[in-house]
Amino acid sequence: MPDDLPLPQQATTARTLPARPARRHHLLAWLMGIVLVLALAGLSTWWMLPPRVTVVHAHRGLAVEAVYATGTVEPTIMLPIAARITARLVELDVDEGARVRAGQQLARLEDTDLASNLAQLRSQEAFAQAEYRRYAALLPRGVIARTQYDKARSDWLATRSAADRAAAELRYARLLAPTAGTVIRRDGEIGQLMTPGSTVFWLAVDSPPRVTADVDEEDIARVSPGQAVLIRADAFPGLVFQGRVHSVTPKGDPTGRSYRVRIAIDGSTPLRVGMTAEVNIIVRRHADALLLPDGAVAGDRVWVVRGDRLQARPVEVGIRGERQVEITSGLSTDDAVVAAPSEGLRADAKVRVADGGARR
Repeated sequence: MPDDLPLPQQATTARTLPARPARRHHLLAWLMGIVLVLALAGLSTWWMLPPRVTVVHAHRGLAVEAVYATGTVEPTIMLPIAARITARLVELDVDEGARVRAGQQLARLEDTDLASNLAQLRSQEAFAQAEYRRYAALLPRGVIARTQYDKARSDWLATRSAADRAAAELRYARLLAPTAGTVIRRDGEIGQLMTPGSTVFWLAVDSPPRVTADVDEEDIARVSPGQAVLIRADAFPGLVFQGRVHSVTPKGDPTGRSYRVRIAIDGSTPLRVGMTAEVNIIVRRHADALLLPDGAVAGDRVWVVRGDRLQARPVEVGIRGERQVEITSGLSTDDAVVAAPSEGLRADAKVRVADGGARR
């Protein structure tokens, strides 16, 4: 075959990707438009719906007004066991929490020098007494002058008085319980130099404890002896203890702007000395009162739902308790009251009552 013959060329076929049909784009846009229209329609419907409210009905119950304060459980009578002489503390016979009987020794001060001094003074007293008796026998016979007799008598009385004082100091070295009770605190330490008035122990006399509370000066005018008190303590969650106002101090604390109130409690209470307590002093109570949750009462009015419309109802308020408010007029148990009215509510506005209806 001749070399100059042209080689046969392969046929080439041009392949192009088929274009997406335009109508597919139109379909997608159409679907998105429908979705948007439906969303806007739903939003418009939601926006036009009346607001949803939860309603409650007033109910009958006990309305209680109380003055709140915090206090501490303490002994009704607490006595200091203190030194009466100057001496070192050398012995402690009891500790905190000990139950003691009347006359029991609780501690002892150094008494070696006191005992030695007493023995010496008693010896001097015996000698002076013997001299006085001798002079008393000689005086009627005229053997001695009256002045000698008087001096002998004076010396004897002086030495007797000194010995008695020394005996008392020796007794004071022993610290005794003046009555039965419980040692609630110890302040003295072995080796400590005690002076007259230095407290070694505090003794709670056997008697029911009490709660001492500080009541704000703004509330104290409503507090008086005999009022019932409800007492709670963190140590006994869920329990409420009964008490009664025993006394109110006539003079307040100008720094804390409060008055001290003593509250008597039952002797069988598990409350222990030193515990912190919350007290509610009942200053007023009404039985069979018409009550609403405090959140449903806005000042001197409530919002009532009649049908599907709101009404602003003026009411008269009585006792305002911790969670409930007494309504004295303007409302009945049949009225559906908005439980938590917002600031945007207005009279005659349409509302929807939340699922579940009214709470009682």
